[in-house]
Amino acid sequence: MADEIWDVYDVNRRRTGKTVIREQSWGFEKYHLIVHVCVFHPDGRMLIQKRAHEKKAWPDLWEVSAGGSALAGEDSWQAAEREVFEELGLKLNLKDVRPHLSVNYERGFDDFYCVIRDVDLNQLVLQKEEVAEVRWATHQEVQQMEREHTFVPYFSGLIDFLWQIRDNYDGAICQGSRATEV
Repeated sequence: MADEIWDVYDVNRRRTGKTVIREQSWGFEKYHLIVHVCVFHPDGRMLIQKRAHEKKAWPDLWEVSAGGSALAGEDSWQAAEREVFEELGLKLNLKDVRPHLSVNYERGFDDFYCVIRDVDLNQLVLQKEEVAEVRWATHQEVQQMEREHTFVPYFSGLIDFLWQIRDNYDGAICQGSRATEV
């Protein structure tokens, strides 16, 4: 397997023109980009994957539909499309889609895309090195997995928030009938 090469970003999320090989370390002034895709069924369930037993980080834990690091030259949406296709064999068009959520962390930027799609699990082609199995799960089932520590330990409330914003691009203030008068 070839080394992954990542673009290096500055604190303002601009590419610096430098790259780094995944296994190399770099200074704290340099950042990289990670993407996650949450595929939601129209009935509200999320497609989740169980990470392969051989994975270095969080083996055998359940997690969102797909995700990974952006490769050098990729924009966020391109990395998201590639990761979903590599891990699940599912083709998405995210070219004109912004992430629903971007989270800054110590070493980079974490983009989350939410997609609503009715996917036939029998049609998916799982990348065996990454994904052991997939299934649809309700919000309550994922919350239970979080309590049982069988789901990747995202920070508290993140998965709940993704469920809330999965079909929203209205911003952080409730719009329309969900809004309350002050």
